[in-house]
Amino acid sequence: MSKLGILAAGGPAPGINSVIAAATIRACVSGIEVLGIRDGFKWLMRGDSTRVAPLDIDGVSRIHYRGGSAIGIARANPAQAGKLEETLASLRRLDVDRLVTIGGDGTAFTAMSLQRIAGDSLRVVHVPKTIDNDLDLPDMSPTFGYQTARHVGVRIVKDIMTDAKTTGRWYFIVTMGRAAGHLALGIGKSAGATLTLIAEEFRTETVKLSEMVDLLVGAIIKRRAEGRDDGVAILAEGLIEKLDPAELAELPEIERDIHGNLRLAEVSFGDLLKRRVQVRLGELGLKVTVVAKNVGYELRCADPIPFDMEYTRDLGYCATKYLLQGGGGAMVTIQRGVFKPIPFSEMLDPATGTTKVRMVDTETESYKIARRYMIRLRRDDFADDEAVARYAEAAGLTPERFREEFEYLVGGEAPPLRLNAVNS
Repeated sequence: MSKLGILAAGGPAPGINSVIAAATIRACVSGIEVLGIRDGFKWLMRGDSTRVAPLDIDGVSRIHYRGGSAIGIARANPAQAGKLEETLASLRRLDVDRLVTIGGDGTAFTAMSLQRIAGDSLRVVHVPKTIDNDLDLPDMSPTFGYQTARHVGVRIVKDIMTDAKTTGRWYFIVTMGRAAGHLALGIGKSAGATLTLIAEEFRTETVKLSEMVDLLVGAIIKRRAEGRDDGVAILAEGLIEKLDPAELAELPEIERDIHGNLRLAEVSFGDLLKRRVQVRLGELGLKVTVVAKNVGYELRCADPIPFDMEYTRDLGYCATKYLLQGGGGAMVTIQRGVFKPIPFSEMLDPATGTTKVRMVDTETESYKIARRYMIRLRRDDFADDEAVARYAEAAGLTPERFREEFEYLVGGEAPPLRLNAVNS
């Protein structure tokens, strides 16, 4: 008798257990045996088909309330490791001919690769999961886990903002999202953080560290001119990927591996910016307390909020139902309440050959509104001589010198937001 396998790969995200539960229940109702494959592809790609656990309705009926993954998770990727054949052989030993994968873009690519080499012997559907919200789903549908991560992140930032105001200090909060800045922007905008920096706002291929530093220093000066010594800046971790490699190579904080490559993953980006900002402020004769903090692991295994619980139950149900109806080779999506499978072939980026990544669109009104609420130097500020005089005084500079030091920051600023007229 054939079996349905379920596995989760990549990093944790709130809602995984809900997908597992819904997919299992739907299969069991149809008399299909379900196997929970532990730790993603980790053991399968090693030829080990023993790390599985039978799943039934009683065992999964209430796990949707909990964060984490009842069957574990791992980042092992057989497509990258050249272990697809070993993985497929392990699944065949388990009599698994239908597979539900839960994961992000890397797992989606592995699912697609498995389907391609397996042919008719295995049908695979993928359920998109990542708190980064960077899978290219239609109509800006969120990836599951993002809404919960944003919710929990906002709660954390709200308390930090209170501490910042109480103690008169600045916080630089680095959030997850190496490829795209959705999570940082979502937390910053929702919480009303002082400003949020994401990689997508920079239109050049690389950015100098000094420019990021000046953006933060400019915000601190503007805030001080308005009578506040505190603030909270949200920083997407992907910003470090935008920095000029030649400049990074000269920094003593950046280590290299045995091949001479920069070890960016081990850089404490918040601390790096903190030190550089404090040096820049010191040059201006300003003393500001800055605290760097990472917010990431606190979000990944949080209990899902009702949105993600409901959303993922729909996704899990549809994944199994689609397989039972003979479907496969697709990613499961719910678009405006309607199930729509996206064939794996449509998920590929023609330029890279990998799954498409959804970046923050800085041309949208949603992003432009977020920018308007941030406290940061803007083109309007430099068009107002009185404002420049206030900021210059707060920085201990002459107005002319302040312009020389900071006006370059607004050179790439988008035009003012204009809403389309609506007929009454």
